Amino acid sequence: MSIFSTLFGTSKEKSDKIEILNQADFSAAIAGKKVQLIDVRTPNEYGSGHIKNAVNVDFFNAAGFERYCEKLSKDKPVYLYCRSGARSQRAAHKLIGMGFEKVVDLRGGYMSWR
Repeated sequence: MSIFSTLFGTSKEKSDKIEILNQADFSAAIAGKKVQLIDVRTPNEYGSGHIKNAVNVDFFNAAGFERYCEKLSKDKPVYLYCRSGARSQRAAHKLIGMGFEKVVDLRGGYMSWR
């Protein structure tokens, strides 16, 4: 097992790079700062309401998601959210796999924001 951990890393290593914050802490973390804030929902979901300054990058459009994220700074935190938290968790793991150092996810997604 240690050979596989060495070659491929462990899920614990990845999870150490992902922080999940409640609505109040997430709000404080992004307030008044220029952050990499991504709404990973569909354009229709985004259009029905979103967090101010969030960029809509639909996670279901895999090629578009990767293309957009490749342009981001990998050494600065990326703040993510979706509708309820499941999709943004998948997106967070994808970003860590792409080499990002830290991803911050909104617990409960946009439903908890409102």
